[in-house]
Parts: sequence; C-alpha cells; structure tokens
Amino acid sequence: MLLLGLDIGTSSIKVAIVDAQTQQTITTAQYPDTETPIKSLQKGWAEQSPNDWWEHAKLAILKAHATQLYQPYEIGAIGIAYQMHGLVCIDKAGNLLRDSIIWCDSRAVELGNQAFASIGEEQSLSHLLNSPGNFTASKLAWVKQNEPATYASIAQVMLPGDYIALQLTGNSTTSISSLSEGIFWDFKTKSLSEDLFQYYGLDKNHIPAIQNVFSDHGKLTNEVAAALGLSAGIPVTYKAGDQPNNALSLNVMEPGEVAATAGTSGVIYGVTDQLGYDKLSRVNSFAHVNHTSEEARIGVLLCINGTGILNSWIKKIAGAGMSYANMNQAAAAIAPGSDGLCLLPFGNGAERMLENKTIDAHMSHIDLNKHSAAHLFRAAQEGIAFAFRYGLDILRSNGMEPAVIRAGKANMFLSSVFAKAFVNATNTKVELHDCDGSVGAAIGAGIGVGIYQNAKEAFSLKKALETIEPDDAKTYDSLYGEWLTVLNKQMK
Repeated sequence: MLLLGLDIGTSSIKVAIVDAQTQQTITTAQYPDTETPIKSLQKGWAEQSPNDWWEHAKLAILKAHATQLYQPYEIGAIGIAYQMHGLVCIDKAGNLLRDSIIWCDSRAVELGNQAFASIGEEQSLSHLLNSPGNFTASKLAWVKQNEPATYASIAQVMLPGDYIALQLTGNSTTSISSLSEGIFWDFKTKSLSEDLFQYYGLDKNHIPAIQNVFSDHGKLTNEVAAALGLSAGIPVTYKAGDQPNNALSLNVMEPGEVAATAGTSGVIYGVTDQLGYDKLSRVNSFAHVNHTSEEARIGVLLCINGTGILNSWIKKIAGAGMSYANMNQAAAAIAPGSDGLCLLPFGNGAERMLENKTIDAHMSHIDLNKHSAAHLFRAAQEGIAFAFRYGLDILRSNGMEPAVIRAGKANMFLSSVFAKAFVNATNTKVELHDCDGSVGAAIGAGIGVGIYQNAKEAFSLKKALETIEPDDAKTYDSLYGEWLTVLNKQMK
C-alpha cells in the first residue's frame, strides 16, 4: 500500500508518497514553487485564502502523479498536516465566509489578554494550559466583535487541516489536539471549555465532530477522486498541526523527547506527561497526537514567529540572484559574531515568548566600513539561533532539559552556519533526520489506517543523517550575551 501525505504550509503545499512496507519516500512535490504571499491588510494582520490551499493541494497531488514513479490506485490512506492556529469559517452550504486569519496574525492579542484577566490567570492556565492569547478562539471572538454579519452566518469553525479534509471527503471532524491548539479545550474537565465559550459568547455547535487524531475522518468523494486520479473511498486517517506532526515525523512521542524546526517560523517542541504551563504563557501546551484521556501526552511548544522569514527577507534585499546555498557559503567565510553585527529576527508579528510583544526586527552595530552582505547573511542566521537559545532557556526554566534535540535536515538546518550556531548557542546536541512534514503526514495516515501499531514501528527503519555536538559553546555563550543586551533594550 502507498500512503499520501499533505502538508498545508504557509509558503506552499507539499505532498509525499510513501511506501508503507519499506517506509521509503517514493516522491515529493510542492505547489507553488514560489512562496505563497500573506495578505496583510493592516499592520499585524495576516490572512490567506483556504481556497488557495485547496487549489494548491490538488495541483501538488497532480504534480506528484506526473512523476509516474508510482500507481495512484495503490494509495490506500491520506494524512494531513497543517499550519496551526488558523481560523476557517464556513456557512451551512460549506462555503467560505472570509479568508483565514492565520497563525502569525496579531489582531486578537488584546482580546485574549482581556479574556485571560477576566476568566482568571490561574483558572485559564490550569484548565486551558495557556492564556487565550492570540489563538484561534480569540480570532473567532474578533470576528464576532468586528464582523457580526460574518459571525452570524457561521455554521462551522475549523482549523486549516479540517478544511482540507472537508474538501477531500465532504465530512467535518476535528480532534482534541486541534481544539487544544485553538484554546477551545479544557484539560481538567476533558471537554470544550465552558469558561472560554461563555466569556466570548461563542457557540459550541460551531465545533465539528471530535475524533481521535488517528481515525477515519472521512472518505474521498467520487468527484474529488476523479479530478485527482485517485480511487474513491480512500480514507483520511490522520490530521495534525504542523508542529505535533513534525514531532511525530521525528518519532518524538514520549516524555522528555524534543524536536525542533526552523522554517518560516521556528519551534522547539517537547513532550511531557504533566498538565503543566508557563505562568507568563510564553510557551504553550497542547494535546500531542497521541494524547488520550487515560494517558496524557502534552506537547510543550516554544514558537518564534520571526526566524526563516528573516532569512528570506535578507535574501530579497541583499541576496538577489543568489541561492540560499550561495548565501550560506558566503556566511561561512565570516567569523562567529559577524564582526559585531547583530540582528533581532522578531519582525513577523507579536511574539508569544516575548509576552506577546511586537518589537519588530532590528539590526544593530552596523559598521559601514566593515560589514558586507556576507556579514548580513551570517548575522541573520546567528540572530535566529540566539532566538532559539532564548526560547530554550524558557523551556529549561519550566523543567525541560533535553539531552538531544531532533530536527529535520531542511530549511534553516540545511545551513551548516545556522546548525552549528544553534548547537553551540543552546549547548545541546542535535540529530538531523531526513524529515518532511508531508512524509510525517503520510506515516500518520499509516498509523491511522492500522498498517503500523504506533510511531515506533512506523519509524523503525529510520536513522539519523547526522549528529552535531557543541564544539564552541563558550564563544557562542558570550555572543549570546551581547545579543541579549540588544534584545533587552528593545523590550523596555
């Protein structure tokens, strides 16, 4: 049997076809080849069209088919990973009511802060494991307050992956994991949060049927199957947010295991069996893909909005015509510390780990007689690594002490400059794996359809591509101190 995985990303849609028996990836494809734009109608706003996700998903699947490396009729299950915290609103006919307010949108921050104070900080943290903050529930409350006609037409509220599954199958479902990332779920009562729904005046009937992450979320319709050259009736057997899915992809499933990713945003994601929380809500706790009422598996997520997006921006303004590989090569010729040039990467909305402050990106200590584009390339990558160190220190203060961090050899981790800066700045060993969100989604589908009993079996043939040990932690600790001084000035 073959497994199809979809990764509904911010930049593009990725597809993977995986052989269930060998656990080998047959092919991957993505659409579009250029980064999908984010609509920002006002400062701090960020929206995308779910219809664009769906059209791009179909084109990515057809692009994978075009390789002719497999027979589409052999695909037996579909899994979906998706960008977290987005809000999708549909009416009774299943039509979209507005563009999705996506993960890096900051418009609901103040609403979430007010909810946190009104519900009570201890009550929120002990039941929701988070402040309502800038998450999906608060975004829905913003729509209710500012777009009452749209809110009145809502029949269902979904996360991005729920919407794609609906397009594939005509069936609406969600999961505890998805609801928890939207801050709709009460971990103590093990039900939708009465506190939150009552405070915001939201309707529980807008929530789709709740199922396990690994379960039958619907079957491919005849119409969609015909359009995509697939067999009708293929089940969607897995749906998860991109960071829980990334952890699954790296076989990070049990307490103490930690994953990292450095794409458009940066994340450190650790698993615990405790219903804990950060008192300042700088890190967030969600139900992991294998969480159950009987056995808690909580994913503790540290998110940095401004990471790879800084590298992308630097490429546009200073690396025009260069590939990322060329930029990395140029950065490698500059000594650690970038001759004093310092960059803060926080230019992509409010940062939860900075207590929901929007401090923007900053460049400091520019020497017009010394600094070149190569210095800029290196300073950006070091600044991103230092942001990870800042976040990991928060996780450490909450009791998480990883001996090793697993990451996919992708995005920023393709750069040896960044990888070494990350390892030395955090003083933590990193294992790099052949890991892709769409491949993880495909493997998740295999677990959901019963081919594998669990993730350990699903990844039994996978080995690390590379292990990087700290070799200059003292130097980077000093450089981090200088970077932190710049950050603290902006935080005042």
